[in-house]
Amino acid sequence: MRRTLLALAATLSPLVHAAEPVVHNVSMDFVQFWDVVRDKPKAEQLAQFKARVAPGFPGFYEIARFNGSVTQEKQDAKIQRAIDDFPAIREGYLVKARNFETELPKNIASFKATFPDFVSNHEIYVVHSLGEMDGGIRRIGGKDYLIFGIDGMVKYHGAGSDSPFFHHELFHTYHSAMNECDEANWVSLWREGLAVYVSKVLNPGADNDQLLLEIPDHMADRTAAVLPAALAQLEQVLDNKDSESYSGLFLRAGDKTSLPARRGYYLGYLVAQEAGKTRSVQELAKLGCAPVRELVHNTVHTLRTKAQ
Repeated sequence: MRRTLLALAATLSPLVHAAEPVVHNVSMDFVQFWDVVRDKPKAEQLAQFKARVAPGFPGFYEIARFNGSVTQEKQDAKIQRAIDDFPAIREGYLVKARNFETELPKNIASFKATFPDFVSNHEIYVVHSLGEMDGGIRRIGGKDYLIFGIDGMVKYHGAGSDSPFFHHELFHTYHSAMNECDEANWVSLWREGLAVYVSKVLNPGADNDQLLLEIPDHMADRTAAVLPAALAQLEQVLDNKDSESYSGLFLRAGDKTSLPARRGYYLGYLVAQEAGKTRSVQELAKLGCAPVRELVHNTVHTLRTKAQ
């Protein structure tokens, strides 16, 4: 099976006090596996996945990382769904998997033009994520990895530019100022909202779709339509750490309110956009926990007052 190890030194200027980011692109393993087993019995497909694909990034595909919340039976069903659904995305998957080797270095270079002190401390894997993600940081075996899921990129991004998405995920690896903060909702709001805002600044022509603000079901448009209520509810839960309020703001599962699921990405973007009127993105990225908490609380209150 093909394994691609990208050394970005030829494309990028040297990183400051760090090795070049290492990228393991094992996404084509799934294509090659599927082409072999597509007409085989399901039991054989599952066995071949575990023999041919899973070893490319074993910790990602094993259930140990879910700490008991996922059974092997559930994981096997997830694998089988990915196999069954692959024909519908195969062509788009091939395009993004093949383009990745040029797209990531190009977008790291453009990111470094705005954040020249960017250092990648995350090993990067490019995989078929079994529907889990388009991209994000996951802790596996005690180590944080930046993971890109080609299947998720096809599902959520379509054929448009992936640059806003790359810049969003790269910013998360850069935005270390928030690492020591607690896990209250205001922290997640700032992390995600600022990442969206940075993506917009680096890609001025990007629309809400490219900024991934319309997931799910035209989220940004629906949140804008109920903005006073959304901001009022947000102000009440900024310091909360409960799963219910977090789910409503940041997960597609939503919450028990009638407000749009995952609305925190859009609301956080509005907060960062407002803060960006008086500070550069470089300054915003370096703000520590206490200043950010005050900024977020004050800005949400100001936006809510204006929206009434």
